[in-house]
Formats: sequence, structure tokens, C-alpha cells
Amino acid sequence: MRQKTLPISLSQEAIKQFCKRHAIRKLSLFGSVLRDDFTKESDVDVLVEFEPGKTPGLAIITMEDELSNIVNRQVDLRTAADLSRYFREQVLAEAMIIYEQN
Repeated sequence: MRQKTLPISLSQEAIKQFCKRHAIRKLSLFGSVLRDDFTKESDVDVLVEFEPGKTPGLAIITMEDELSNIVNRQVDLRTAADLSRYFREQVLAEAMIIYEQN
């Protein structure tokens, strides 16, 4: 995990429990939350990788709401496949891992 002071507070335990509950193998942050252009109106961009065969389909909307409550800010939850091929590699390279399954 890269060390950077985030402009939001995250409960590592709450994130860990969220990931276990939803079969998330890896959860990372990307976008403005890692840059200087993050504001009080900004949402938090979250990249998740699910355990094989555990992709939730439309339930991802409920997961977004749950994670928004955990971080006290609107969350935009994405998988690598959701990202545009034009910037996917950059996002994957710059993302900050918050939780990774052992």
C-alpha cells in the first residue's frame, strides 16, 4: 500500500468487513481523492476486484450505497472492466490499494 495522506477518513476495519461481505478481493481508490483537485463536493472513485465468479451484477448499486455510508461521501464503484480502455492502464497504475485479500 502506498503511503499518502488521504483527504477522507477510512475505517480499515469497516472496509475489511465490507470487502469480506461482498467477496471483494481488492479495493483501491483512484481519481481526485488521490490528487490535489479533490474538493468537499467530490465523490470517491473506488476500484474493486471480486473473487472469481462473484461479480454482483446490479447489486453493485446497493454496494455503492453501503460504501458511501462507510466513507461518509458519495462513492463511484467500478471494476477494471468498467473503465474506458483509453485510461484503464493509467487508473490501474495510479490506484491506491486500501484492502487486499491475503
